Amino acid sequence: MATNRNYKDEYEKFQKKLISKRVELNRINRNNGTYGNGDGLDVSHQSDGTTRMEDQSVNRGRKEKSRKKGSKRVKRMRRR
Repeated sequence: MATNRNYKDEYEKFQKKLISKRVELNRINRNNGTYGNGDGLDVSHQSDGTTRMEDQSVNRGRKEKSRKKGSKRVKRMRRR
């Protein structure tokens, strides 16, 4: 028998993850003095885990490469 999924609970968990990520980026923006000053810069996460300043329209409008049409994404196997 299939178990019933609690979609409401899954949604809340997902939203909390997004909110905490945005809070972290806003904190970095405030520390850099660019939060709310209208300069159009935003903090962007890099693949190596660091952050850098980037135009907010570019940062928020970027699609993840693995989700683009025609992506040849290869699933990585975990090493043990």
